[in-house]
Amino acid sequence: MAELDITATTAQVRLTTAEKIFGLLRDLSFPLSTVTSVTVEDDGLRAARGLRAPGLALPGRRKIGTWRGRGRRTLVSVRAGEPAIRIALTGQRFDEVVLSHPAAGTWADRLAEHVEGDRPAQ
Repeated sequence: MAELDITATTAQVRLTTAEKIFGLLRDLSFPLSTVTSVTVEDDGLRAARGLRAPGLALPGRRKIGTWRGRGRRTLVSVRAGEPAIRIALTGQRFDEVVLSHPAAGTWADRLAEHVEGDRPAQ
């Protein structure tokens, strides 16, 4: 399960070895100044929008990889039945990061503290 480490100036997405292999991904680090919005999605599987390229999708269970659509690239690691955090970024390799985790609401609250004028939607 992916983890999100938040420091005073940066956030780092740490993926498991399996997520890196199946999603053809690597860990991602980005400055908090590049975060434009933070929201919480009730269902992580629905939060991943677009076409998978490359990555893994097990229908109704799991999505890992890069999802693309209309000029956007999204790093996705979500499971069925878990809430997900959606982090919109600017000027980074990915336009969005979508991660499911039981603590998605807590992560959103911590990130929202660093984003001026943004409140996590729940």
